Amino acid sequence: MELAYIPSPSHGVLHLGPIPLRGYAFCIIIGVFVAVWLGNKRWIARGGRTGTVADIAVWAVPFGLVGGRLYHVITDYQLYFSEGRDWVDAFKIWEGGLGIWGAIALGALGAWIGCRRRGIPLPAWADALAPGIAFAQAIGRWGNWFNQELYGKATDVPWALHITSSTDGRVPGYYHPTFLYESLWCVGVGFLVIWADRRFKLGHGRAFALYVAAYCVGRGWIEYMRVDDAHHILGLRLNDWTAMVVFLLAVLYFVLSARLRPGREEIVEPGAGADAPAEDGETASDDAEGKTEGKTEGKDKDGDKSAGEDETDGDSVGLDKPAVTESVTSSDSAEPAGSASGTDAETEPDTEPDTEPASRDEAGSAKKA
Repeated sequence: MELAYIPSPSHGVLHLGPIPLRGYAFCIIIGVFVAVWLGNKRWIARGGRTGTVADIAVWAVPFGLVGGRLYHVITDYQLYFSEGRDWVDAFKIWEGGLGIWGAIALGALGAWIGCRRRGIPLPAWADALAPGIAFAQAIGRWGNWFNQELYGKATDVPWALHITSSTDGRVPGYYHPTFLYESLWCVGVGFLVIWADRRFKLGHGRAFALYVAAYCVGRGWIEYMRVDDAHHILGLRLNDWTAMVVFLLAVLYFVLSARLRPGREEIVEPGAGADAPAEDGETASDDAEGKTEGKTEGKDKDGDKSAGEDETDGDSVGLDKPAVTESVTSSDSAEPAGSASGTDAETEPDTEPDTEPASRDEAGSAKKA
């Protein structure tokens, strides 16, 4: 008797009237939201617009779901097309069965279409979304717990998963919770990509390549523990071979990209910096123009102010002159009536030009006489 274990849910679906609410679907949906939310934050931090990640995800997510389902159906075709099976079950995605390899491959095709329509480089978008995809996988793996699937070998460890269903060839018992192992591994991969991206400024798709390579390492040993039916090649499960091939391709891309295109993209979304919305709802370019106009107007106002000050000074001087005249007049009026010398001295400059020609004429007349 096991004293500690992870229980399995008795049902993987709840019914809200006629509407079924499936745990597997909820895990997938929550994972998608987390990936888009985190990807959007990382995209904005790298200079992109708000909402661009979600717009491209509209293309990537449906393609990814179709690709994941196709990979699962093709590699496990006996579950749907062998004798006694109903091929219609291949379309029942809510019952589980998504291959991450097909989801990433076809999801990348959808993302490429979305990026091309927006004029955005796909590697930059993939770098922003990479850790979010890892976290989405970590959440999505709990959908396998709701469906009591993808468990490992029998074990008696305290964290063993208790399988109670006997459908589709299951044998009730205690098994390694490989869904939990992969979920925790994906969380570690997500934090690894975030750390490496901040530390080394990964760009041009290298953050995404790191995610792929790190995930493949974990998927290799976790896949080796699983006991569900799978195709084997040279003694290894098909997914083990796929993980090894994809790992090598990811490492090769990482190395070649670092040599050919070192550093990180300076611009990830054309025009995002100039058209980014400002706090008051205007674009950054409009805000810059407003600041320029404000400075110009400020200079004009300073010029007007200086001119105004000059005019004021001139007016002040003009106003001071009558004051001086009045003071002089008042001082003159205060003198005795008999002292006219001061008045003549002050008026002499005004009368001198007029009296001098007359004196010269009188002198000339005297000489002639």
